[in-house]
Amino acid sequence: MKNIFDRSVCDEFIARIDRISVDTRPKWGKMNAAQMLAHCCKPYDTLYDAGYQKRYPPHTGLMRFLLNWLVKPIVVGPKPYKPNTRTAPSYVVADGRQLSTERNKLVGYLHKVQALGRKEFEGKLSYSFGPLTADEWNVLFYKHLDHHLQQFGV
Repeated sequence: MKNIFDRSVCDEFIARIDRISVDTRPKWGKMNAAQMLAHCCKPYDTLYDAGYQKRYPPHTGLMRFLLNWLVKPIVVGPKPYKPNTRTAPSYVVADGRQLSTERNKLVGYLHKVQALGRKEFEGKLSYSFGPLTADEWNVLFYKHLDHHLQQFGV
């Protein structure tokens, strides 16, 4: 797995994101390009968007236990996601979105991850799983974004 904390990997993602247009169609799934970019912002929204955090407080108790037991190995494990994998309800984007707005937001988040660096993510709390290592954050960020960029052929 490539390292999202590496500048060249981040730049590679940004170049792929820049190839997406309103006419770019998915190979699978229901989202259009703008919705996909908004969806790809969700992991970052859970960390940095106070409005998102108020609408969707972090999971605790039994729900966190179940997510750690059943979902975490899939999310932060080495296997790629399968096409049409079910999306968590709080990550669904079904409304209309502006491609340029969502692109700028996602690229901004990638730059923020770069500016903060790997150390910032060691032990950082995840919305769904509690504390994650920097390696687990890397897998989560990299694998999710790569999956959806492949979905749109970039």
